[in-house]
Amino acid sequence: MRHDADVAVHTAAFEDWPLPAAAFDLVMGAASLHWVHPAVRWRKTAAALAPGGSVATFDTWHVAGGDDAAFAEMQRCYEWFLPGTPPGLRLPDAADVPDARADEAEASGLFAAAQRRRYAWECVYDREAYLRLLCTYSRGRALEPESRAAFLACIAEVIDRLPGARVRKVHLTQLMVAQRRARTVDHDDP
Repeated sequence: MRHDADVAVHTAAFEDWPLPAAAFDLVMGAASLHWVHPAVRWRKTAAALAPGGSVATFDTWHVAGGDDAAFAEMQRCYEWFLPGTPPGLRLPDAADVPDARADEAEASGLFAAAQRRRYAWECVYDREAYLRLLCTYSRGRALEPESRAAFLACIAEVIDRLPGARVRKVHLTQLMVAQRRARTVDHDDP
């Protein structure tokens, strides 16, 4: 644990982290709550919150739009180098992406109706920037170095055939804020 002024930093899996005696006004998950075990995700979040406290999440998805033909071609790279990739997978339309975090929070019964926002936006990447981005995703990071290099080379070949060796990617960012209902869980019993 590290303390800086009024901030304490704890490094632990959320499931294993012992809740402190004082409750929080806000628990925030930035593209992370889906990694927390479902049996713990909402119950421990609610237990960490003070009465009237809120949970806020945001998640970003790659959706249809931008250079769709290039992404369809990149699919073969995923199929070749990333085991378990469904054949012929295509990006969903932004309207078809469920608001999973908000739906889960509401279904838990621990939170009031969520405030939801969705933002579609486009980003243009040159080849090197896009390859660096892919190296931040868990599936790419999990590859052995030799396989990762071959996967990135395959993706680079597709990008190099695009005008200016740039790829346009559309993202959908979903924001959710939900207030904890009146005392529904004990702070010490996630």
